[in-house]
Amino acid sequence: MHTGLTTVEAEELYRSGKGNIPPVSNTRTIPQIIRKNLFTYFNLIYLVLTVMVIAAGSYKSLTFLPAVLANTLIGTIQEISAKRTIDRLTLMNEATVPTLRDGEEVEIPMSGLVLGDVVILRAGMQIPADARVLEGELYVNESLLTGEADEIEKQTGSELLSGSFAVGGECRAVLTRVGDEAYASRLIREARAIGGSGQSEMVRDINHIILFAGIAILPMGAALFLNSHLAGASFRDSIESVVAVVVGMIPQGLTLLFSTALAISAVRLARHKVLLHDMRSVETLARVDVLCVDKTGTITEETMTVKDFIAFYEEQENPVKTSALLGSYLSAMPDNNATMLALRDRFQSDNALNSEFVEPFSSKTKFSSLKTGEKEYRLGAPEILLKGSQLKKVEPMLNEYARAGLRVLAFVVIDNGRTHLLALVTLENTIRPDAEEAFSRFREQGVRILVISGDNPVTVSGLAQRVGIEGAENYVNALDLKSDEALREALKAKTVFGRTTPDQKRSIVRLLKEQGYRVAMTGDGVNDILAMKEADCSIAMGTGSKAAMHAAQVVLLDSEFSRMKDIVAEGRRDINNIERSSTLFLVKNLFSLFLGIFSVFLLDAYPLKPTQVSLISSFNIGIPAGLLALERDERKPQGRFLEKVLFRALPAAITDFLVIASMAMFGEVFGLTTDDVSVAATYLLAIVGFMILVRISLPMSRYRAGVLAGCIIGLALCAALFSDLFFMNRLSLQCLLLLIVFAITTEPILRYLTMFFGWIERVMERRWEKKAVEAEK
Repeated sequence: MHTGLTTVEAEELYRSGKGNIPPVSNTRTIPQIIRKNLFTYFNLIYLVLTVMVIAAGSYKSLTFLPAVLANTLIGTIQEISAKRTIDRLTLMNEATVPTLRDGEEVEIPMSGLVLGDVVILRAGMQIPADARVLEGELYVNESLLTGEADEIEKQTGSELLSGSFAVGGECRAVLTRVGDEAYASRLIREARAIGGSGQSEMVRDINHIILFAGIAILPMGAALFLNSHLAGASFRDSIESVVAVVVGMIPQGLTLLFSTALAISAVRLARHKVLLHDMRSVETLARVDVLCVDKTGTITEETMTVKDFIAFYEEQENPVKTSALLGSYLSAMPDNNATMLALRDRFQSDNALNSEFVEPFSSKTKFSSLKTGEKEYRLGAPEILLKGSQLKKVEPMLNEYARAGLRVLAFVVIDNGRTHLLALVTLENTIRPDAEEAFSRFREQGVRILVISGDNPVTVSGLAQRVGIEGAENYVNALDLKSDEALREALKAKTVFGRTTPDQKRSIVRLLKEQGYRVAMTGDGVNDILAMKEADCSIAMGTGSKAAMHAAQVVLLDSEFSRMKDIVAEGRRDINNIERSSTLFLVKNLFSLFLGIFSVFLLDAYPLKPTQVSLISSFNIGIPAGLLALERDERKPQGRFLEKVLFRALPAAITDFLVIASMAMFGEVFGLTTDDVSVAATYLLAIVGFMILVRISLPMSRYRAGVLAGCIIGLALCAALFSDLFFMNRLSLQCLLLLIVFAITTEPILRYLTMFFGWIERVMERRWEKKAVEAEK
């Protein structure tokens, strides 16, 4: 008899480094967060600029430093706050494993296990570390590791791999490799070394912007310095030109905005008992086109109760004896799922059937079985266990129960090759009180709902209709869908898929993704894991199997499906606000690039001072972007992130460039001082900046109007009170008149450029839509 380790032995092994410490965390460590925010490429550029400015003695040009320090500090604080919140929830939700310590069964957190621990593994559990079966039998799915979905029987002496999950049976196993040495840990290290492309659309596009800016900054700065210096400008003036263009081209606030928005969302969702294993999953879920849900845990509660018991024994056995027989059968089964718990509660028995062979319930076969002597008993789906006339005889009854939303199980005996129906058992789930409202919200937001369940399609359809899922009357039995082509055709018209196997669930998600849809999958059992891993975003219920929670990107700790709308709302807030704010940042970056190139070839010096760029960046971009990002915005994101922000930023960037470049050229022709030109250029930038801010804020709300008014007042006050710092000296009459003329021209230029790029964007959107339709066909 295996008694496991003693507590003293386990503590000594843990102290000696033999604990099951996971190799990676869902969050960075605090030192990693500080390094990530402090030691960046752009911060290095800022450091170089600071040294250059100090060397040139142009101390006023250091006005960019407060913003840089604030960005770094805010980003670090927000990420640390989010990390602590997520780690606290993760610890509270960490899976525990039944373990033998001092000869007694106790629950030990996975990270508290040590080498040599004897654990008890049951259906629905994730294998916590590599192990060897000591006694018992376990059916294991290793698809998350090997890609093979077959259920593998593990007997005494068999090896178990961490990362796989149990789908049936029960065994005692000794841990042979833990922590970094476990199989799953080695795979994770290899995968991280190779790298991957698991970035969300917005992350990928923002990284493209940063990469382009990072490459363009160095040659642009060098070319501008040489041009200015060769034109006869002093070292100080040349450095100021470089600082002005480089500060304008750096998209520093964009990365801060993105990381801060996700960190704040993670903290908000944590207050609603939502654990994010990946903070970027909120963006993915917000873009979802199709939400695939299982019946249990989403439409209905996880718990079940037995409704009716109908005996059909052909040899005139009375119902009482049949009921007792079922109780003995259940006592011999190792399963502990919700269905089995409900059945055991109703059909209690202390006398388990003597068995030669036991096969726990499998979502693949849809039944469990037990063999004793010449007889084999089975419990499972009636349409699987009953054939021909037997099925036809009870079919009207099955349909009636199914339409009432009840789940029906058949209890049969196979004797001398013949199948006899012993009884039918009906079970019911309680419909979640929040399900109808949640599905209604998704319908309003244009998200298609598919119900993918292992239960009878008629039953699932009835329940789906009761909670208002659109098209729920269109159902299909997945047993009739033998190929991917049949599944693909069914996806065009069906909403409810019943009797689906785990492989079919995964295939449905894969086929939807191949058609260009973004797919989310919710589940609570091991039969959902394959589909969850295939989906763009996976959501698990907190009361579901530990394996499902471990595999999911998002865990609803209190299993309240209504939390989904909170996640979607957070994701949409992030995407819409970041899109809007990114437009502001890109205007500055593109304008600085265009004007820098123009200055190198056609001007003697860059027409703006670094302090003036900082002033405009603060009140036209940084402050309004941060304040607008706090606003609630639940519109479903449309189109591609990079294309949208680019087409919205280009009109303003080109307008800025045209009027500032023209102003600089006119200044040289009319003999205006460089100080006059830079002040006029600053005011022109502010005018265009506030015009684009108005455009992206439409429809205007009281909050947005307040942000706009506050930024205008703030800029005016800074220009007036700190005119020396920002070089905002009084304009000459000639320059003032020139400013008025150019200011008047900005509106029609911006309007017509906006119309032109809007037309291009619509043409491209139609092309993408056409391609999507063709792909779907």
